[in-house]
Amino acid sequence: MIKKAGNNDLETLAKLASEMWHNHSINELINEFSEIMINGKSQFFLKYENEFPIGFAQCQLRYDYVEGTSTSPVGYLEGIFVKESYRSKGYAKELLTECEVWAKGNGCQEFASDCEIDNINSLHFHKAMNFTEANRIICFTKLL
Repeated sequence: MIKKAGNNDLETLAKLASEMWHNHSINELINEFSEIMINGKSQFFLKYENEFPIGFAQCQLRYDYVEGTSTSPVGYLEGIFVKESYRSKGYAKELLTECEVWAKGNGCQEFASDCEIDNINSLHFHKAMNFTEANRIICFTKLL
């Protein structure tokens, strides 16, 4: 079962997200997700198996330029995660489909995403889900 997540699901979302985004605490993610939900331009989905949360997806509407797109807004997959022992069962595809349906219902003609350049699992997932690679970049910063 997949459900749209709301404020009552913040802790569940944060616990799942902390397994993917290791550099954030659960409390940081709860606060961040709460703010994101308030803006109304994002949606979270939770995947359950036997009433146990095993995955989530976060998507949003982007109005700024999105690499490789030509319309606005663009639906954007901000994050997707399925617990390791539940992978290769099509659950991430189900979550992605919910995000795409949500984006289309919000006027999007295009859907986009990104991944770290060395995240081979994510690259393979995106290609398997019929995403077309738009560009590869490495970003740099330095202190002044």
